[in-house]
Amino acid sequence: MPRSRAVTAVLLAALLSALTTACAGPAAPAGAGRPAVTLAASDHLGGAPVHVAQEHALWAAEGIEVAVTTQPTGREALNAVLGGQARLGVVGDLPAVTAALGGRDLRIVADLSRFDDWRLLTRTDRQITGFAALKGRKVGVPQGTNVEYALSRMLASAQLTAADVTVVNLAPNQVTPALARGDIDAGVTFPSFYDSARTTLGERYAELPFTGYTARTLLVAGPEASEQAITAVLRALLKAQREIAADPAAARRAVLAQSKGALQAGYVDAFQPRYGYGATLSAELLAELEQEAAWAKAAQSLPGSADRTALLRHLHTAPLTAVDPAAVTVR
Repeated sequence: MPRSRAVTAVLLAALLSALTTACAGPAAPAGAGRPAVTLAASDHLGGAPVHVAQEHALWAAEGIEVAVTTQPTGREALNAVLGGQARLGVVGDLPAVTAALGGRDLRIVADLSRFDDWRLLTRTDRQITGFAALKGRKVGVPQGTNVEYALSRMLASAQLTAADVTVVNLAPNQVTPALARGDIDAGVTFPSFYDSARTTLGERYAELPFTGYTARTLLVAGPEASEQAITAVLRALLKAQREIAADPAAARRAVLAQSKGALQAGYVDAFQPRYGYGATLSAELLAELEQEAAWAKAAQSLPGSADRTALLRHLHTAPLTAVDPAAVTVR
């Protein structure tokens, strides 16, 4: 081959190689090709299967990557889903009910856990020895969360309503300081703040236990969540659920690690065993949602229908049925 033709061939080969590389784009990162799912969580203990799945890298086996963010309350987690910042959310039953009543496009795909160990926090100098003694008192509570509904059930147990007390809207971490200052007479907050209230108030600390309300931690999906992604997430969560049952201590360590300092080991060890885990969609869940919806309409003047048929439309049973048919008993 003449020298000029050889040089031309070499240059042409180099050019073709450069064009091929440019068209291929940058090297694919690890995990590319797996659908990415965003999930807004809230209660670490109620949503323990999510945090165990995250800590033990259970998502990849289902062909997905899940980015989990933890919000202060289920209300914020729900807002992230409704606002499009997350495809899935871990929320309490009351935020889900209020979204349903408001006509929002929200699907309840699983009831992940149940909890009923509530406390009314108060001070000895307020002499509140029963829920009837709350009449005329100031009670702090994070409104719009399951905790507000827990307070309503406490009041109802003494034939009282919110109109019989002065409800003060506080963030979950503000209830204890407000009690210490004497701004409120009693308060209801998340269980993760029980110990800090006891420590802060010392000898003045008093509480009234209440088990008359079973709070449920729900996995919900926004309109952009695909059936494939929801089903894959549920498969991973069922694996995490089995790990919690097989090795509760390891599960508690996983939740503690995923809390990134937000929870203390003593609290996790004491309270995680008080949650009942197991992804379900049951008639009991639907009955509780009906009761909450009726309360929310009366207490908050929310629109929408609170009847069973309307609420049933928000229960999306197909993904859990595909993963664990026996877990779906609602009809």
